[in-house]
Amino acid sequence: MDFQLTDDQRALRTGMREVLERRFPRTRLRAVVDGDAERGDGGAARGDGGAERGDGGAARGGELDRALWRELGAAGLFALRVPESAGGVGLGLPEVVLAFEEAGRALLPGPLVATELAAGLSGSLAAGAARGETVVTALDEGGAPVEHLASADVVLTLGPTAVEMVPAEEAARSAAPMRSVDPATPLHRTPPSRTRLDQAGRTDQRGRPGQANQADRTGPADRTDQAGPGRSGLAARLRREAALLTAAQQLGSASRTVELAVDHAKHRTQFGRPIGAFQAVQHLCAQMLVRAESARSVVYAAAVTEDPGDIAAAKLLADEAAVHNARDCLQVHGGMGFTWEADVHLHLKRAWVRAGQWQSAAEGEEELAAGLVLTVETCL
Repeated sequence: MDFQLTDDQRALRTGMREVLERRFPRTRLRAVVDGDAERGDGGAARGDGGAERGDGGAARGGELDRALWRELGAAGLFALRVPESAGGVGLGLPEVVLAFEEAGRALLPGPLVATELAAGLSGSLAAGAARGETVVTALDEGGAPVEHLASADVVLTLGPTAVEMVPAEEAARSAAPMRSVDPATPLHRTPPSRTRLDQAGRTDQRGRPGQANQADRTGPADRTDQAGPGRSGLAARLRREAALLTAAQQLGSASRTVELAVDHAKHRTQFGRPIGAFQAVQHLCAQMLVRAESARSVVYAAAVTEDPGDIAAAKLLADEAAVHNARDCLQVHGGMGFTWEADVHLHLKRAWVRAGQWQSAAEGEEELAAGLVLTVETCL
C-alpha cells in the first residue's frame, strides 16, 4: 500500500500553509499572547485599543478573531469533508488531518476541531460552521474544560451516546472560567453531567438547537463489531475524530519545534562555533526528528483506517512528540527559550492543553488495551 501523499494532498498542505502565513503570521500570534499577558484587570481589554475584531487586526486576550475565522471558512478549512453538493470541498479525513497539521504548526488558536465536526452535521448551524460564520466549541461529558466558550456561538455537546448543539449562552450559565496555561486558549469548567442529552430526539432539520443527525456521520469507524460500551454511534465517532484532529495539531507543533531547534542550532554560536556542531545538541535534534516522524506515520495511518486503536496510538504518540519536542527545543535554546519573547514556550503550553483534550494518555492506553484483549479473545 502506498502511503505517499498525492499531488492534490501536497497542494492542499502548501495552500493551507500559505493562507496561515499570510493571515496568521508570527506577529499575529504574538499580538494574541502578548495582549493576554498584559491584561491585569480580570478580563478587561488593554488600554491601548483592546481586542481588534472584524477589521483584519488580531484578537487579543483570548478573544477569537472573527475576520480570520471567516477567511478560514472561505478557504474551505471547515468544509473539507462536506459534500460538494452541499457547498463543501468533498474530500476525506486524511485531507482534514493535513490541514490541521498546518494549523498546529502555526499555533492557530480557536475551537478548530469542534467547528469542523459541527460542519459535518445537518441544519443551518452546521452550514454556518462550514462557512466560518458560526463559531462552535465542544463540551464532552467527560468533564474536560471547554475552550473559547466566551467567543463561541454554539456548543457541540457530546453525551454518552447523544449529540446536541446548544446556544453558547446556555452552556455559559453553568460554566466557570479557569486559568489556562496557554494564553491563547481560554478555558471554562462546566458541570460533568447533562442527563437530558440521553433523552430521545433528533436534530431539528431547520438547524435549531437539538440533537445531531447521525445520518451524516457514517463510515468504517462506526462498525459495531468493536465490543465495549460507547464505542459505536455518532458520539463515539465524533470523539475519535476529535482525538485524531487534535493529534494532527500536535504533530504540526512537534514538526515546527524541530525546525525552530535546528535553525537556532545553526545560528547560535558558542566558543566560536555554531552550537549545532556539538554532539549533545545534535542528539537532541535527532531525537526530536524521530519523535515527529514516528508520530506522523501513525497519525497519517489512523486517518486512513479510522480504527479506534490506531487513533488512540496516534494521539498518544503525537502528544508525546509535541510535549517532549517542545521541552528539547527549550534545551537547545538555553535560557532564552524560557523567556516570554521566545515562541518555544508557546508550543509547550499549547501541547500541554491539547494533551488533556478529547483523549488523555490514560484513555488512549485503555483503548489500546481493550483492542489487544479483543484480538486475543478472537484468536482463542
